[in-house]
Amino acid sequence: MFVIESYTLAIIFCVITMLCWGSWPNTQKLAAKTWRFELYYWDFVTGILIFSILVTLTLGSFGHAGRPFLADLQQASSQSISYALLGGVVWNLGNLLLTAAIAVAGMSVAFPIGIGIAWTLGIVINFILIILDQGKPEGNPFILFTGVAVIIVAIMLSIRAYRLRAAEQKKPMVKGILLSLSAGLLIAFVYGLVVYSVDNAFVVGGNGNLTPFTAVLFFGVGVFVSNLLFNTIIMRKPIEGAPVTFKQYWKGSFSTHLTGVLGGVIWMLGLEASFMAVSVANPAVSYALSSAAPVVAMLWGIFIWKEFKDAPKRTNILLAFMFICFLLGLTLITYSNIIE
Repeated sequence: MFVIESYTLAIIFCVITMLCWGSWPNTQKLAAKTWRFELYYWDFVTGILIFSILVTLTLGSFGHAGRPFLADLQQASSQSISYALLGGVVWNLGNLLLTAAIAVAGMSVAFPIGIGIAWTLGIVINFILIILDQGKPEGNPFILFTGVAVIIVAIMLSIRAYRLRAAEQKKPMVKGILLSLSAGLLIAFVYGLVVYSVDNAFVVGGNGNLTPFTAVLFFGVGVFVSNLLFNTIIMRKPIEGAPVTFKQYWKGSFSTHLTGVLGGVIWMLGLEASFMAVSVANPAVSYALSSAAPVVAMLWGIFIWKEFKDAPKRTNILLAFMFICFLLGLTLITYSNIIE
């Protein structure tokens, strides 16, 4: 299997994850021009499953380090597989709610709130995993959690900016905020679940016997299978609008379907890069860098999709401070791994 040995390369892979996780919603925005997010999501999870299989059979099967996929599968424990599958199920429900939040409130709102919550809670969870595994934290905890506090301020500024925009447009805001918060609370626990399925030789805090590639494959299976239940329910009992049918799905054009699959591939590329990086980088810092996707999503939502163009002018000040807080929090969290 392919293994990263350079810390610099690990950080580069974390940045790749950040770009992927902050950019995949653009495919949902593009697909939304012709159909609903519930229909888009079927193609999205298909892309996730396909890409996870391809990477596992290539990067996860060749090389001299670790175990190739088939050998790893033969020795895999049911408990490790269960944790990876459960991680996929929990993430899928959370991300489905996040996708709904993007459809209702936009990228520049759903991501800072939803992924911001997942980001901060995820750092805490991974910090605890490190202590349980090594007996002491890595880096400087004070700087790390100062960065977390700054991120929380950024989340509050995002909520305030959204409230001003919703009031100006006379649109309900509670639904978008609740969807984002619910998504964040679920996604926050996913990384810990999947890490718990991975062999400690590959990831700090791991308590299973899978390689990262095998764990991510079962994660993808959990996402795909659980979507048969979750998305079917949401199609029949939609969060917003009329019910959606499978007949509508099959009427989608090839380019529309391909857009959704591309979104899933982009997201899964980010996850694969994240797990390859975490074998070298501190998991708490790796998770922090990888999950800095809200910064990327904000740039897309504000400057490309113009999601705040009709908002009061004073929201620009809030958005500027929100962006500064996210960058400052990211810097502090990254710096915390350098200073003891």
